[in-house]
Amino acid sequence: MDNLRGQSAIITGAAQGLGYAIAKAYVHEGMRVALMDIRGDLLETVASEFTAAGGDVLPITVDLSDAAQTQTAVEAALGQYGPPRALIHNAALLITRSMREITLDQWQTEINIILQAAFILSKAVWQPMIDAGGGSIVYLSSGSGYKGFIEEVAYNPGKHGIEGLMKCLALEGKPFNIAVNCATPGAPINTPMSDTNYSEEQKQHWVDPALLTPAFVYLAKQDGSGLSGHRVAARASGKWDAVDLL
Repeated sequence: MDNLRGQSAIITGAAQGLGYAIAKAYVHEGMRVALMDIRGDLLETVASEFTAAGGDVLPITVDLSDAAQTQTAVEAALGQYGPPRALIHNAALLITRSMREITLDQWQTEINIILQAAFILSKAVWQPMIDAGGGSIVYLSSGSGYKGFIEEVAYNPGKHGIEGLMKCLALEGKPFNIAVNCATPGAPINTPMSDTNYSEEQKQHWVDPALLTPAFVYLAKQDGSGLSGHRVAARASGKWDAVDLL
């Protein structure tokens, strides 16, 4: 797809950070965007900003760790805009804890936001995308999707899991013209979650997440005949690298 104008997208974690930057880029492309986030106060401000700029957006406050809320949220997005051209699952929670410290409830919350929500959202848009002739699903991964890190007892397996789901759905989606990819920041980015977890040395080199958005515009244009089954590293230069994981 060469032109995204008039197409729709669903973006999670859209109130701030990378999700906000992606949403802003999509609005600039003329897309209609369902914005999901747990921070309803920030989300309304963002929605007002985009609307004032001529955008067509739907803010949806949702706790993505809750399966029922997630299902209700995606149904609202589909009801407003129909089958999305792109689903971008960006939301995640990273709270570093050791195995001795973390509780089952804490573990499940992080896993559910990353992996359970990815399943529910993808399941909800899967048949609509098939009926529409194709689409693009993108899960946000990170270095934690393929490496191990201390005290990421939930986040680390969550990101590994989301890459596994991507590989499976990329294969299943190809006959239906659905692209499924993972994207990772190819540079340290200045986001609220990064501020909590980055070292001071990393913060010396972090960049505005808006610099990474050209890769996400490119990914929104993909379908089963294009890039699928890849881990895409979005670079601050506006370029990206893609590694085939299938």
